[in-house]
Amino acid sequence: MKVRNRSSAIIGTLCLVASLALTSASAEEPAAPRPAPKVTLTQVATAQNPVAGTAGPRGTVWIAERAGKVRVLDRRGLGKPVLDISGETTTDGERGLLGIAFDKKFAHFYISFTNLEGTSTVDEFAVRHGRIQPHTRRTVLTQTQPYSNHNGGDIKIGPDGYLYIAFGDGGAGGDPHGNGQKLDTLLGKLLRIDPRGGKPYAIPRDNPFVGDPKARGEIWAYGLRNPWRFSFDVRTGDLLLGDVGQSDWEEIDWAPATSKGGENYGWSQMEGNHPFRGGTEPANHVRPVHEYDRTGLACSVTGGYVYRGPAIPALMGQYVFSDYCDGTLRTLRMVNGKVTEVGDLGVNGGEVVSFAQGGRGELYVLGIGGSVSRIDPA
Repeated sequence: MKVRNRSSAIIGTLCLVASLALTSASAEEPAAPRPAPKVTLTQVATAQNPVAGTAGPRGTVWIAERAGKVRVLDRRGLGKPVLDISGETTTDGERGLLGIAFDKKFAHFYISFTNLEGTSTVDEFAVRHGRIQPHTRRTVLTQTQPYSNHNGGDIKIGPDGYLYIAFGDGGAGGDPHGNGQKLDTLLGKLLRIDPRGGKPYAIPRDNPFVGDPKARGEIWAYGLRNPWRFSFDVRTGDLLLGDVGQSDWEEIDWAPATSKGGENYGWSQMEGNHPFRGGTEPANHVRPVHEYDRTGLACSVTGGYVYRGPAIPALMGQYVFSDYCDGTLRTLRMVNGKVTEVGDLGVNGGEVVSFAQGGRGELYVLGIGGSVSRIDPA
């Protein structure tokens, strides 16, 4: 009897250990990818080379056309221009009207463009009853550009109410002036300024390089090549930014809402997670949360938004972005700054040059050929 009991105990113990091992192994295995949300692209308007968009007053979406016009999209479609600076900019190289933004109260409207000399310029207009007041126009900030490419030019009002401005490294190729890692220039940077706090603007006291005599106080983050579209998650305040690579790697960078700034995203020592032309990874390099190579048709990342709209619950919380050349709408699911799932929505937006987020969180896809499309449930 004792022998049988001992044998039974041993067998029972082995079964329990095996069961626990299987349970542990199962828990460590990555979860199977969830089915992609079923979506469709609904073309809601046609514009002339739409390049940027922003939520406007009374549920509208304002669309910037690269040649210099701004139009308002509402339920009736795309209206006549409410602003036209086409005589003040050019579209050679990567120039033009490149970014637009409202402040939180829709009291001021900002435009980012390159002027006739190629200088990056950010101007401000007062807004009254949803209309731009042309006579209030003033220039907030300018930055000379040595070449016609890598202008960046995206602008956003952050959760803190400050104006964020993205500039590329100045252009040409390979960052010939080393601007990405230099702190005495605004090129290759994400800036943070207070446009209403001074003339022409104020630098927030808590910017990371304030007080450093060797650095520009406007800098919030650096090490960027050509930041092409960044956004803040409207629910968490986290920053996500697409940075176009030189020839091999496209990247998505991230910073939490609690960031104090000062992130070094690596360029031109690094391209994504990889040393660029023998570069040395900076000790403070903040690696991208996602990168992809240029196999297939991919060539240039277009940053997007975290979806927070009510129409597609299965897409809630996912970051939607694309690539200018392959046009696929891609997604990232993230937890605490770590990508847990990479996917795509199974739809193509053509030459996707930008996204816009409406006031209710719905996303619009802008194709440089003219299409303005909304991501809708299929």
